[in-house]
Amino acid sequence: MSTEKKFPMTQAGKEKLIEELEYLKTVKRKEVVERIKVARSFGDLSENSEYDSAKEDQAFIEGRISTLESMIRNAEIIEDNGDDDRVRLGKTVTFKEVPGGDEESYTIVGSAEADPFEGLISNDSPIAKGLIGRTVGDRVKIMTPGGEMDVEITSIS
Repeated sequence: MSTEKKFPMTQAGKEKLIEELEYLKTVKRKEVVERIKVARSFGDLSENSEYDSAKEDQAFIEGRISTLESMIRNAEIIEDNGDDDRVRLGKTVTFKEVPGGDEESYTIVGSAEADPFEGLISNDSPIAKGLIGRTVGDRVKIMTPGGEMDVEITSIS
């Protein structure tokens, strides 16, 4: 018996995945089925680019639905009990590059809900790996694809 991969995430992250799954099942799935029906009415399917495109979209949507169902089923909710002053999943960490860098804040989440543009970084990212387990005031050297960063943690919440 194989064990499925666990997906660490916050409760809010799980709810966001549930919303996406519901949208795909109730809206996008119906839209693509309708596109397939319309494309079939054009006749010869062997030279019908509308049909091919709709079928590709259908395959993508069904794949994403399957992925989301697995992620939700295997979600491991990260709970912040607030009594730990170390960087870990579910915590927001603020740091600045030393010397003289601007402060940056990120919440460390599981890869399933990571969105760097929203300030959510994966626990598998180089920055998160370098920060996890550290405390306020710690200076850390982090290897990133863009080179080495020397940062100081200014707050954890």
